[in-house]
Amino acid sequence: MNQRVPANLKAGGKKLWKAITDDFELGEHELSVLLEASRTVDALEALEKIVRSDGVTTVSPQGVKAHPALVEARQQRVTLAKLVASLRIPLEDEQEADRTPQKRSGVRALSAVR
Repeated sequence: MNQRVPANLKAGGKKLWKAITDDFELGEHELSVLLEASRTVDALEALEKIVRSDGVTTVSPQGVKAHPALVEARQQRVTLAKLVASLRIPLEDEQEADRTPQKRSGVRALSAVR
């Protein structure tokens, strides 16, 4: 099922959107997750452009430290990984071997955590 690419996505986000929607049929909730993942890809590209321009470090009154865009990019990568993992898209070798992706149980209730 080929879903229309949302208009506000940039090149990287559009590429991710098309790559997934061209091969998989997603429900509404999954499309929402994919949209956020696509937006995250776009944000990462913008942050990486800043880091390429400014460098990986910056000087502050406390001394040399990691560029804030580099720190934010790291957080965005973590977010992207979680969003994509939540879609549970099978890896290529899993599709070829006709295996099912790893099953995950639901989130435990807080009362179950001790």
